[in-house]
Amino acid sequence: MLFTRTKLEEIEDRYLAPYGTRSKNSKGRAFPEREADYRTVFQKDRDRILHTTAFRRLEYKTQVFINYEGDYYRTRLTHTLEVAQIGRTVARALGANEDLVEAICLAHDLGHPPFGHSGETALNRVMKGAGGFEHNKQSLRIVTKLEKRYPDFNGLNLSWEAREGIVKHETEYDVSDATDYNPDLRGHLEAQIANVADELAYTAHDLDDGLRSGMITPAMLEGITLWEIVLESVGLRRIMELPELARHQIIRRLIGLEMNDLVDQTSTRLDESGVQSVESLQKLPYNVIGFSENMHRRNRELKDFLYANLYRHPRVVRMAVKAERILSELFEAYKRDPQMLPRTVQAVVEERGLERAICDYIAGMTDRYAIEEYKKLFDPDTRP
Repeated sequence: MLFTRTKLEEIEDRYLAPYGTRSKNSKGRAFPEREADYRTVFQKDRDRILHTTAFRRLEYKTQVFINYEGDYYRTRLTHTLEVAQIGRTVARALGANEDLVEAICLAHDLGHPPFGHSGETALNRVMKGAGGFEHNKQSLRIVTKLEKRYPDFNGLNLSWEAREGIVKHETEYDVSDATDYNPDLRGHLEAQIANVADELAYTAHDLDDGLRSGMITPAMLEGITLWEIVLESVGLRRIMELPELARHQIIRRLIGLEMNDLVDQTSTRLDESGVQSVESLQKLPYNVIGFSENMHRRNRELKDFLYANLYRHPRVVRMAVKAERILSELFEAYKRDPQMLPRTVQAVVEERGLERAICDYIAGMTDRYAIEEYKKLFDPDTRP
């Protein structure tokens, strides 16, 4: 039996919940094109994202620890893949469109500059008065304008639903601006799943990396409710040292507990809401995706701990200061003398404006490329 696109759409009709987004009902692409024979619209979106230059560069962009800190810490790419895995699992459990969730998850951080949120802060500051910089908007620019892979259009020509999911990406650290994508409506279920998958992933995995690095120790976590619950559930008591295998066990259980709570609570909210369509779900005055009150409170406690003890750790803060300096000085140097920019960047200055062209160039850099460029411009011992 061949599973053609039509057959795959029939399977979606049979197995998705009423409020799950069906690929056959997509609002389409900005530039009409023939759809694939053996992939749905959203599967095609996902595959296009995977093949972008921006996606490959995520391998060398900071999550918390800069690339040269070690090979075992998360990068922006490994974080993205972990978000996609969590998102797919939640989508499957709730009857949402797994392919659309995966596409949004894979694209959600494409616009991140080098050095994580420190890089974003630096670019937003130097772009004040020229439109600012925000990585969600940059992700949309990448998939609609900046990637050059097709002769008939710029960007990837993703479906409306994928673009809407990217635009409406919101977490504690990200606020969306959905001006051109039904701003009065909440994100569809798949967008909401991608948002919470991102938060769940970075909380658990930043804790994992913090423990691996030694910046966080088990003793420091004593009294953190969620930590104590996880320890008890895996049969561990107060521990002073944390072997690697035990750390894996703890993080795995933490993710499992959070996932189960998330799915159960969301299912209850969906049942209570009575929604029976994508649009009715988007018109609700609240997001249906979310944890129980107890889990939300415990997550808040853990996040506050990570902020104080990992994100504000002197080692991380020192790198953040360096990162902001590197990107700010690169921007100002290129702005003073645009002839230092690559010719491909100079070629788009008239179209985008000098500041935006420079910003796009810097935002696309990996950590190590930005450091190398900085040395070429400011270190007299480095060849330009």
